[in-house]
Amino acid sequence: MTTDQILAGVGLTLVLAVGCQILAERFRFPALVALLPVGFAAGALTDVVNPQRLLGPAFSPLVSLAVAVILYDAGRALDLGRLHGHTRRVVLRLIALGVPITGGAAMGFSMLLFDMPATTAAMLGVILVVSGPTVVGPLLGFVRPKERLQHILAWEGSLIDPVGGILGAITFHAVSASTVGHPGAQVLRFFGSLGVGLAGGAVGTVAMWLLLARMRLSERLATSAQLAVVVGIAAACDAVRDDSGLIAAVVIGLAVTNLSSLRIQARNPFFETLVQQILGILFISISATITPASLRHLGWPALGLIAALVLLVRPVVALVATLRTDLGRGERSFVGWMAPRGIVAAGTASTFSASLASQGVPKAADILPVTYLVIVATVTLYAFTAEPVASWLRVRRPAASRPLLVGGEDWVVDLATVLRAAGVDVLMWAGLEEQRQRLRQTGLELLPGGLMATGIGDGGGIEGITTILLLSREDDFNALVSTLLGSQGGRVYRLAPAVEQRVRGPQADSETLFAPQLTRTEIEQRHRGGATIAAHPAGTVPSADYDLLFRIRADGALAPVTRSRAPAREEGDTEVVLGTGVTAMPVPVEGTT
Repeated sequence: MTTDQILAGVGLTLVLAVGCQILAERFRFPALVALLPVGFAAGALTDVVNPQRLLGPAFSPLVSLAVAVILYDAGRALDLGRLHGHTRRVVLRLIALGVPITGGAAMGFSMLLFDMPATTAAMLGVILVVSGPTVVGPLLGFVRPKERLQHILAWEGSLIDPVGGILGAITFHAVSASTVGHPGAQVLRFFGSLGVGLAGGAVGTVAMWLLLARMRLSERLATSAQLAVVVGIAAACDAVRDDSGLIAAVVIGLAVTNLSSLRIQARNPFFETLVQQILGILFISISATITPASLRHLGWPALGLIAALVLLVRPVVALVATLRTDLGRGERSFVGWMAPRGIVAAGTASTFSASLASQGVPKAADILPVTYLVIVATVTLYAFTAEPVASWLRVRRPAASRPLLVGGEDWVVDLATVLRAAGVDVLMWAGLEEQRQRLRQTGLELLPGGLMATGIGDGGGIEGITTILLLSREDDFNALVSTLLGSQGGRVYRLAPAVEQRVRGPQADSETLFAPQLTRTEIEQRHRGGATIAAHPAGTVPSADYDLLFRIRADGALAPVTRSRAPAREEGDTEVVLGTGVTAMPVPVEGTT
């Protein structure tokens, strides 16, 4: 290819990847729905979007390194300390029982429908067990199922990516070893690859500790450091044993999120942005390598495999995983209707298919196109049916807000009590133990652990929170957390500081709560002086001396007053006010009693 063609190919790939993600966010559907067909069309209709021509033999190892970064990010989402109780039981069953059931069934159907040998079908079966938070997360955000359903499915997606990646690497080495050598040598090669991956993970964890915990790098440098460690360790491991770098990447990700000294330092929005760009470019590139000719003879058999996975295998997995639990019939059915495949399936299929085909493994070249068809079909099917199915099964949450109130002062507790009495599902967090003890005594639901360590907004954290209200007495803390959490795209608001800060962000007014005169000091003084917080139907507040804090819409949505905007009155609103001479009059919203 000429220099102009290479530049055009690289530029068009990036533009298509980002464009599909913008389109997906604008119209609220998983980016895969656009990335896969767009990448396929670009590869079929142009000569420049062809990563194998652009990169040559470097394409396959680069895909492997990109998947290693994605698996590292998936591993970072797995704070095992937060997986407990009822959720743990169902999620562990979905992994421990669902993975072998799905992998075994996919292997059997692949042998039957595609006439694959057992080794190739085993590789395809392991690839098709993965789902992933990059696909499940956007779907759940759009559908809004009941909280425990969202928690279960989000955790399954986060856990199954690294589990599937490790199993894929192990199976790949087993299949590769089966083509050459004495059985004893095959076993040694298999365990040697596993050992290289684990050793690389240990070295990478030490490197992360030195860079993030000891050197305390800035967020931007921490992003570069994490990328350098993961790519460097994965590349070194792959140089010793093919694809053992995937194992190392998962081990490093698990370590940094479960070691308290690394947990917060390893989490930053810059790395999330990097991973999203890698995802987009990877999907466009992989899809572009699939030719229409490679799909022609796979159409009907692939349709049969997809039907078996969606209509038979997943419902059986859900039934086994939820057996003898308190999930209702509708909840069990929805778990059985949510298993899209994602980026790890595509990335591992691209890497393993090419490697096994070059080794002469029969039918190995079919692994990638079959995986592509399964991904396209399952993502499209669930994207367009998940919402109506959830509504039909009556497992969707209402539109009502679930705010997280950060702070434990008297007026904050009163505000939370009024919101809860008005039908808002309130969650609390406070830093001081005496404040937390008081919150427990009031019966308000308390968020456990540290605020930043909860991983709000990372897909594996607290699902269902729609708004974060930073109301503590620590103005600097409110400003810092507002910046950190607000950068993740959440609806985060903070209380106006007692002394106006000189440095302000471009959206400070839209993020600062209440009218300009209601600073933290003013609210505290008025509350101590006898002003009360109350909720009344709009227009019925029995006092002229009050300030509007929130409107609770008829559907339960919470609309706060900010420096730049006061929400307009709508029919059925409930007003939450701070004033003198007003009495608390809880007004239940629709859906509450």
